[in-house]
Amino acid sequence: MSGELTGGRIGVYGGTFDPLHNGHWRVARNVLEKFSLDQLLFVPAFVPPHKRGRAISAAHQRYAMLALATADEERMFVSGIEIEAPSRPYTVETLGRLGREEPGAQLFFLMGADSFAEVMMWRAWEKLLGAYSVIVAQRPGNELDAAPAGHLPPELRQNVIDLRGGARPTKEMLTAPHIYLTDYVAENVSATRVRAEIAAGRSVDELTPPAVANYIAKYRLYR
Repeated sequence: MSGELTGGRIGVYGGTFDPLHNGHWRVARNVLEKFSLDQLLFVPAFVPPHKRGRAISAAHQRYAMLALATADEERMFVSGIEIEAPSRPYTVETLGRLGREEPGAQLFFLMGADSFAEVMMWRAWEKLLGAYSVIVAQRPGNELDAAPAGHLPPELRQNVIDLRGGARPTKEMLTAPHIYLTDYVAENVSATRVRAEIAAGRSVDELTPPAVANYIAKYRLYR
């Protein structure tokens, strides 16, 4: 693990990022600003446990796209912590390792609404939702249910803070772990759509950060 972490409030954005697209990018930028994070750390998965049945681009390619996209962002970094330890793919383990490396940091794990709806299938999900601050990002096509925390036990439901409508958390809200529901981004794009557009021979310049679109074109990914 490289030495990019420096304590403070650190957002941890895990995912496949195959590829990074504008939905991911704008969620990251909005959360970084709204939650007054000191840093946001993208953590590409080696092979996510729930995606082992489909072909995924090589880890080094997904890491490279993230590194290029964040190159000029002072508060955004990319971590190879899961790529370097492919036998330990679970989020709760990753957060535990990051916490031990930065014992003074407050970690905020960022997940999509679709993942939040299925979180009870995750390894040690109760520890994940109870011990860490979790930011749930809703986007068009990736909406929360009418009762977004109805699948959680009562002791976790009482930790939910609904910030939908563009609200930002207060300083008091950030002093203890909570589950924050957000809808900061109206970008309707998915990695599946990006890959399909490329396979059909169409441009994705409007769907991905420029550095990512250039990398995809240069190395002929998703053809």
